[in-house]
Amino acid sequence: MRRPHVPAALALLLVAGLVVWLALPGERPAPRPRAGVPVEPETRNEEAEEQAETVEQHREAVAEALAAGTLGRIEPVRHLRSRAWAGERLMHPTADDWEPAVGTDPREPWVYVAITRFGHPPCRGGNCPDPAIVVQASPDGGRTFGDPVYVCECRRVQSQFDPLLEVVPATGELYAAWMNDWNIVFARSSDHGRTWSAPVSVSGKVAWGDKPAMAVSRDGRDVYVSFNGPTGGDAYVAVSHDGGRTWSQTRVTNGDRYYFAYQGAVGPDGRVTFAEMSETYTGPGGASEGPVLVHAITSADGGRTWTDVVVDSVELGVPCTSEWCYADFYDGHAALAADRDGDLVIAYDGATRAGGPRRVWARSSTDGGLTWSARVALSPRGVNAGFPAAVGTGDDEVRLWFMDQRTGRWNVWYRRSTDLGATWSAEVRISDATSGTVYKDADGFVEVYGDYGEIGITSSGRTVAAWGEAISYRGPGGVWFNRER
Repeated sequence: MRRPHVPAALALLLVAGLVVWLALPGERPAPRPRAGVPVEPETRNEEAEEQAETVEQHREAVAEALAAGTLGRIEPVRHLRSRAWAGERLMHPTADDWEPAVGTDPREPWVYVAITRFGHPPCRGGNCPDPAIVVQASPDGGRTFGDPVYVCECRRVQSQFDPLLEVVPATGELYAAWMNDWNIVFARSSDHGRTWSAPVSVSGKVAWGDKPAMAVSRDGRDVYVSFNGPTGGDAYVAVSHDGGRTWSQTRVTNGDRYYFAYQGAVGPDGRVTFAEMSETYTGPGGASEGPVLVHAITSADGGRTWTDVVVDSVELGVPCTSEWCYADFYDGHAALAADRDGDLVIAYDGATRAGGPRRVWARSSTDGGLTWSARVALSPRGVNAGFPAAVGTGDDEVRLWFMDQRTGRWNVWYRRSTDLGATWSAEVRISDATSGTVYKDADGFVEVYGDYGEIGITSSGRTVAAWGEAISYRGPGGVWFNRER
């Protein structure tokens, strides 16, 4: 996720003077300087002001919904009948939650969900970041969850965004990364998320970072975090070979394209690959311009050198018109899944003509992301779709969800492939609640809430998934979770 998730980075856009474009860290390409224009220290003060206004917008949306009696769950949650899935549920009945991350333990039935939570509940002393990252743990494969735990109350931090979770396959230790304001940090937990180590800076001396994605080796020693940074959204990768205790950073690109990192994977041979998307913001007023490029950024030498492979080129699709939304919110999302052997499937969204409906596409690679198969369409023709999340397992097996608007509202659809993405099972609607909140009915939900959502596989081989839904981009909304029976 991007987003996500989508979506934000540094703040000024210099077009015919100084123009400030409001942005949500991790959720949108932020007002950014033109390529080659360094970010000045005073910019951070303006970013902090914009972040504060962003949080205030969410608070106002929550207050309006509370006054109207439409906040959170307002009636019983009813579901479509499904033999295969337990039924989606809201992770918190009244919190304004978005952009979850999912972690699953391949050896034990632990499932973890990290949530970006605005304003609720307060931490000890009441002066933690807002929004803050909380983690909830399930000891039984996602059937029940414990109370939320702050990964870090971080009292000198104004806001936290873009949570990432990975479970170390060999040990079961839980790794997390997220944004403390514009600094990407890392922490670990050895007691199923009850307590966390002090956060360590991932981005180091890089002036700012946004849109992180994390990949971890089987033994947990090698940890990679890709993110974008100065001057204008270039791709960086931070590398740790001691389990996240110390980090170095490499700038992978230097150009006018703004990169969004989503998912990464470390193969059994040590090769690491990230799925990323890039856009340019050279249109009138700093607007995004096509094409949108799909990238596989890969390294075979422990992160010392990187290769940027352009996998595909797609167009910007129909713009988002939701309240407080920005035009390219639906654009530029990618997912990456690796099977047991390190074979890869990349899934991504994009339109075939400018301003048209997007489709979700998939391609496969058996050489660590250096070459890719022809693309296969996963979503219906003529229906706007996007936001894929994917996970791999076994030999050539991939499980994936994406969202589309075939009913006139958004829904989450699940598909599975056993031949590395060449063919796929029929879609199953896993956003299967038909009531419960003001933004849900039998046709689906009104708006996608944030760029990020994730999918995982439990120790018993069941699929779990989490994503955000809302009344509008402004909110309020909630994080929803579903699990395979």
